[in-house]
Amino acid sequence: MQLARFPRLRFAHLPTPLERLDRLTRLLDGPTIWIKRDDCTGLGLGGNKTRKLEYLMADALAQGADAVLTVGAVQSNHARQTAAAAARLGLACHLVLEARIDHADEVYSRNGNILLDRMLGARLHEYPAGTDMAGAMAEVADQVRRAGGRPYLIPGGGSNPTGALGYVNFALELMAQATEQGVAFDHLIHATGSSGTQAGIVVGLEGLRAGIPVTGITVRREREDQERQVMALVEATAEHVGIKGAVPRSAVVANSDYVGPGYGQPTPGMLAAVKTLAREESILLDPVYSGKAMDGLIDLVRRGSFRRGQNILFVHTGGQAALFAYQPTLDRAINE
Repeated sequence: MQLARFPRLRFAHLPTPLERLDRLTRLLDGPTIWIKRDDCTGLGLGGNKTRKLEYLMADALAQGADAVLTVGAVQSNHARQTAAAAARLGLACHLVLEARIDHADEVYSRNGNILLDRMLGARLHEYPAGTDMAGAMAEVADQVRRAGGRPYLIPGGGSNPTGALGYVNFALELMAQATEQGVAFDHLIHATGSSGTQAGIVVGLEGLRAGIPVTGITVRREREDQERQVMALVEATAEHVGIKGAVPRSAVVANSDYVGPGYGQPTPGMLAAVKTLAREESILLDPVYSGKAMDGLIDLVRRGSFRRGQNILFVHTGGQAALFAYQPTLDRAINE
């Protein structure tokens, strides 16, 4: 996997910290919990999409683009980081946003990521839930072309083989840090949504023959659908980096037990996990992705899925800006 042959820009603050969570480990009285701080990548408040954008934006420049377009939910962390990358490069940015939460209040609709999108200079195109978002982005791209622009289209979450390279590279970085710190990881857990993060991690770890099982805690889809989508991107990414057929289907595992009523919908477990990490480790999770993934990790530990003496790694994918969009809900949880 010679990643140096792919064009790449440098936005992220890398390597991100790899830390042991001693207080959470003691609280759960089970395996040793570690965290990889991909919330600390730096670009526009950071997050996991920055790794993907290093490759995607390099590809955009190579194709002569002067505008980038992407899709996501109203509180999309990917949209915010795309806007930040575009601002860094002096490119126009169009965000095609879906109002997936039909009962959103004014705080949700105006604060958090969407406030930052505007601050970063992005042009927002908002659509109701259920819209064909790929079609909507194609229409916006046509508008940009008619105005004389050269748009580059990025799928939701930056999740294609080019974007997934960022998390293939993550695997190389992780294993170097693990070797330096003398820790062998027994399992890796993270939030999985648009699939690019999980696909890249799996391809990277399998390409290195690292022997670390990966579980993606889903934030939107049921397990079967998520695994099917991740595996399709795994196969495309593996071929892209030159290891076609090297990743078995068994390497792709998702768990949809912690989604709750739907994407972006708070759950008691998520709220408890966010509160616990803040008060035990001074780490802020987000309410859509990392909060639900940490809820999953905590519950799996309490159910005995992992044993004392194991090292379990949690990947923090960022997204804390969304906390401010959930202020009324979080207020109630804090006061409980």
